[in-house]
Amino acid sequence: MKIYTKKGDDGSTGLLFGGRVSKDSVQIELNGAVDETQAAIGLARAFSSDGEVGQLCIRLETDLWVLMAEVATLPENRNKLVPEKTLVVPSMIGWLENEIDRISTLFVMPREFVLPGGNAVSAYLDWARVTARRAERASAVYVQQIPETEVGRYLNRLSDLLWVMARWQDGEILKTKEVFRKEHD
Repeated sequence: MKIYTKKGDDGSTGLLFGGRVSKDSVQIELNGAVDETQAAIGLARAFSSDGEVGQLCIRLETDLWVLMAEVATLPENRNKLVPEKTLVVPSMIGWLENEIDRISTLFVMPREFVLPGGNAVSAYLDWARVTARRAERASAVYVQQIPETEVGRYLNRLSDLLWVMARWQDGEILKTKEVFRKEHD
């Protein structure tokens, strides 16, 4: 199988279950932003030596495939989507919320704005977070067109989870800042 098909040379791209759209369509712009987020999460996973972070990242990357499949489907083909395989469902958002709540107990929540870059893993998680926010902004038009979708909600919670994961991975840096703040207040 060749990696190139030449079908997109005309500025269009194929969708799941058939159909083609322009490469600058709302769906493709959104999927491009999500693809960047997935790659950024992969960077965090690659630099992390923490098995739990790695497993969380794999779950997120896999769930983003589901989201991209949904987005890459024409409205008339949505009936072909399969929950949690090609369709984002509320339970996926519930999982994100549970992880946000669980991880938030693993560190002291900062009381001020945080500068990204405490260490490589937290920096990559913050990079993934800002790309998820961009994807969320890109989803606004899509969500208006497909009101029953959970894509916007998923991306919103994803960016929150990535922020919490980054603070968790900051670990000792947050503790040091807290001690410094107490000594200099």
